[in-house]
Amino acid sequence: MTHTGHPSARILDRICGEFLEMPGLRLTPRQAQRLWGLDDRTCHDALKALEEEGFLQQMRDGRFARSTEGPEKRSA
Repeated sequence: MTHTGHPSARILDRICGEFLEMPGLRLTPRQAQRLWGLDDRTCHDALKALEEEGFLQQMRDGRFARSTEGPEKRSA
């Protein structure tokens, strides 16, 4: 991926798939980075993009979880 600040749809779909397959999944950015084999910047950008879409939310402890208010899957 060329770094443009926007992760590829493939990466975003993969992350969404994991959160949909495992209800209750909560990951720190570092755990997410290791799980998906992403560099720090790509992982950060992906998590933030999904947070902006309303699919994920960042908890007070810094972990990311699927938003209970968010869509069932990515729209883009």
